[in-house]
Amino acid sequence: MSTSGPGRSYRSSTKGAVAAGGTTFAGIMLATVSGFGFLQGIAAIASDEVFVTGIAYTYELDVTAWGWIHVGLGVVGLLTGIGLVMGQAWAMLIGLAIALLSAVANFAFMPYYPFWSLAVIAFDVFVIWALCQELAHADEV
Repeated sequence: MSTSGPGRSYRSSTKGAVAAGGTTFAGIMLATVSGFGFLQGIAAIASDEVFVTGIAYTYELDVTAWGWIHVGLGVVGLLTGIGLVMGQAWAMLIGLAIALLSAVANFAFMPYYPFWSLAVIAFDVFVIWALCQELAHADEV
C-alpha cells in the first residue's frame, strides 16, 4: 500500500502518528494526573489545614468535600488511563468525560491551589484534544 497520496490512511500520516502517540501519552498523563489528584484528595480528607481557604466564592465547598471529589475522579481517571494505554475502546469516551470533569473540578478548586489547578487543566485539555483526534479518525484505521 502506498504511503503517499489521497489513498494514504490516517494512521500512516504524520498527523495520525502524532494523534496515536498523543493518545498513548494522553493515557499516561491521565493516569499520572489522576494519581496526583487521588493523593491531593487524600491530603484534603486527612487534614483540612493543608489547603488555604481564601475569600468566599461561588463554588465554595468544604475542603473535605473537594477531597472526596478528587479521590473519586482520581480512581476512575487512573483506571481509564490504564485502559487508554492498553488500547481499550471503552476508555476513549470515559477518558474524555473524566478529563472534562477534572478540568471543571480543578477550575472550581482554583482558589485553594491555583498553580496546580492550572497545570492540571492544561494537561486535561491535551488529553481531550488527543482523544478527540483519535475518535474523529477512528473510521480511517
